[in-house]
Amino acid sequence: MPTLKEIKARIGSVQSTLKITSAMKLVSSAKLRKAQHAIEAMRPYEQALQQMLAAVSPDVSPQSAPTGEETVSGKTVIVAMASNSSLCGGFNANVIAQVSRVRRAGDTVISIGRKMADAMRRDGFPSPEDYTALADHPAYAPAARLVECLSEERAAGHIDRVLLVYNHYVSAAKQVPVVETLLSPRAVPQEASDSPAAPAWTDETPLEETPDIILEPGREALLDALVPKTLKLKLFAALLDSAAAEHAARTVAMQTATDNAENLLAELTLQYNKGRQQKITSEILDLAGGQIEA
Repeated sequence: MPTLKEIKARIGSVQSTLKITSAMKLVSSAKLRKAQHAIEAMRPYEQALQQMLAAVSPDVSPQSAPTGEETVSGKTVIVAMASNSSLCGGFNANVIAQVSRVRRAGDTVISIGRKMADAMRRDGFPSPEDYTALADHPAYAPAARLVECLSEERAAGHIDRVLLVYNHYVSAAKQVPVVETLLSPRAVPQEASDSPAAPAWTDETPLEETPDIILEPGREALLDALVPKTLKLKLFAALLDSAAAEHAARTVAMQTATDNAENLLAELTLQYNKGRQQKITSEILDLAGGQIEA
């Protein structure tokens, strides 16, 4: 049985840990609210951009080619996101396991977050660049530059597709690892068929067939401008989503740790009081016994 001195020392240690977990919970809660506000502020712009893209060309999405069949025989680049620090439950372990399931030999993993970079380096998939800063401070400019580099590599034929792997923020208590396509495989021309092809929407399409839509300077020029913006916004949104999920996971983990510390502190305090009471009672009995013998 531990002595009163040992119990008192452990109570002090638990109290110190309790202060740390409580502070981390408050900090993570504040960061979570900030991340939620950032996502809410971006959502109207994202929706408007998607509506513009759908209006210009309903059959084109940023992730897929307008015609042809996909092939994934070439190299895949995986943009994987985790955190720079731990103490966030299974946040990092879940997304690292998801990356391990989708990656193949010869693929390139661009790690965002120190925990992801360390795990991929151990598995033989070192990140070509250091993007650890984006995990703590998601920013549009570096995300846009990364999308531009990946688009150029895909256009040159060096890579076949680009995947995003990150934790999606569902709620404060739930974060789900997801895999999304940022750039799909290049289209392969299909063989000619006897069936007539659907009429294409060109710049010369009469306005009466597309009411309330004026294409200026033209469909192709608008697509060249809208699709890259949508891709950049998609990566930036994933960064914000991953950051919100991280803060939510850490808030829950620190709340759980705080509750456990409070329960342990109550048990240790009760044990200390019982031991102290027993010691006092024993001393009183010794004194009483000594007076009787005298």
